[in-house]
Amino acid sequence: MSLPSTLNPPKTLPKLNHFKLPKLPSSPFFKPISKPTKHFPVFASSSISTTQNPVPLSLQASMNSDYKDEVMKAIKSSLSNCLSETNLHLTVPGLKSKIRGKVRDIYDGGDYLVLVTTDRQSAFDRILASIPFKGQVLNETSLWWFKNTKHITQNAIISAPDKNVTIAKKCSVFPVEFVVRGYVTGSTDTSLWTVYKNGVRNYCGNNLPDGLVKNQRLFVNILTPTTKAVDHDVPITPDEIVQRGLMSQADFEEASKKALCLFEYGQQVAKEHGLILVDTKYEFGKGPDGSVLLIDEVHTPDSSRYWIGHSYERRFQEGLEPENVDKEFLRLWFKENCNPYEDEVLPDAPEDLVSELAWRYIFLFETITKSKFEIPSLKEPVHDRISRNVKEALLSL
Repeated sequence: MSLPSTLNPPKTLPKLNHFKLPKLPSSPFFKPISKPTKHFPVFASSSISTTQNPVPLSLQASMNSDYKDEVMKAIKSSLSNCLSETNLHLTVPGLKSKIRGKVRDIYDGGDYLVLVTTDRQSAFDRILASIPFKGQVLNETSLWWFKNTKHITQNAIISAPDKNVTIAKKCSVFPVEFVVRGYVTGSTDTSLWTVYKNGVRNYCGNNLPDGLVKNQRLFVNILTPTTKAVDHDVPITPDEIVQRGLMSQADFEEASKKALCLFEYGQQVAKEHGLILVDTKYEFGKGPDGSVLLIDEVHTPDSSRYWIGHSYERRFQEGLEPENVDKEFLRLWFKENCNPYEDEVLPDAPEDLVSELAWRYIFLFETITKSKFEIPSLKEPVHDRISRNVKEALLSL
């Protein structure tokens, strides 16, 4: 199977204190791939070590390994046992209400929020499928990044009592997603390549020149914020965010600075591990003490796009799509087989693609964290396990 208008006027991103973006060149806005990859500094307090000459990462080699066969066996045996829905408000005393997000179920625990990351797969503002172990991968990937980015920003995390659960401080969530992009790519309606090929040259306050090609690296990372509508994300400029009262100028500047620093750091870590962090999104909230905190998820394959590093330039020069380690190939399958934005009923995702995506999520987790993914035991139903662990955690709080 083969894997497959007019927007707001431009405005310069407000100057961020103690954080200067490199000036754009007068002509190309992208980074010519014939030149050496830009070096991103590693922050001094980081626990990540710098690797000068990382061993080339090969997605293809991983696909033909005994280890993959072992993991795929576990994945396929769990296809009918995914965590697609939770109801902790019925099983855990003290949880007041449930909000069902695209991927996370969020419970009000009084002074805290209990966030359960499910196996639901979201794209095109819809649920496409359930992916075995996906919730665990996302939760544990985020926790790793939260731990390793404390030198850049505080976060809302309090504890993680279960493989699929994070308990966090209650925050006043800013209604803005901070999308940061390093490449011209994507397939959704709000992706940079989609809007660019449709003629848009002023996007979320960024001026883009003619002549860009899909999958080129931008000369400088750009911020393309969105705000939530009823069922989809809407691009917005920095000025509009402040003018509409979605954030104060000070909060926006602080969150913007943190988002760009997080992305730059994420790109460096990814590079050291043989990957390219292409784009991602961050969410922030204001804590009880007024501090701006990082919330939700960080650099997961759901919120981010990753490519294999060593093959990128060759494939780009040959006009091939980069080797991706995220959900893009599943997005493309749906675009080729239906209209995922308008069709009332979507086709079922093929089991081989669902299994392959589950493997790639695990592959990415292990590549980034340099730790082995722990396949959960099926002896105890996953909902029972989560309920038990959350009960114990709330009692200790």
